[in-house]
Amino acid sequence: MSVSAPIHLAGHESVSLSDRLNTRYHKVALQGFLAIVLFHWAEHVVQAYQFYVLHWPRPMSMGLMGMFYPWLMKTETLHYGFALVMLIGLWVLRRGFTGTSYKWWMASFYIQVWHHFEHFILFYQANTHHYWFGGKVPTSVGQIWFPRIELHLFYNTIVFIPMVVAMYYHVYPPARDAVKMMCTCARHHNSGLPRAA
Repeated sequence: MSVSAPIHLAGHESVSLSDRLNTRYHKVALQGFLAIVLFHWAEHVVQAYQFYVLHWPRPMSMGLMGMFYPWLMKTETLHYGFALVMLIGLWVLRRGFTGTSYKWWMASFYIQVWHHFEHFILFYQANTHHYWFGGKVPTSVGQIWFPRIELHLFYNTIVFIPMVVAMYYHVYPPARDAVKMMCTCARHHNSGLPRAA
């Protein structure tokens, strides 16, 4: 699937911010987005390390930020906010991808839709104090079967893996995808090939 071409007006490369983020600034936007995603994913890894290796109690295993800002880590607002940023980032940056990389990127997006829904219901319960599934605290659908630390490490991992695959195919695209790219992310851009119509 190819991306739509940016809009050209009187010497300006593109009109909208979305167009610029998916063409001229796609590489830097992806790098910034990846930094945020890696930081968040690392927090979940540290949280699992604290619980499984250091044998801290679950309520104390809150990652690095939780060691310094425990009140912040206990709010559903932070977790929901990140899930929303992730969902928006995956959606906004999708048009810069083509072919194989686009399919993997969208797989990550659709998994994040579910992950976002899980955080939305936690956020809703925390703000209304109407807890679901007979819980005394906000409880997501997945938490019916799995503890929260493991569940959200799993969610973040299964969103992250197709994102990494998409970025690999975006940076090292097959020739059929490279000719359709509108950004400069590819390491081996096939400039000798004819551009797709």
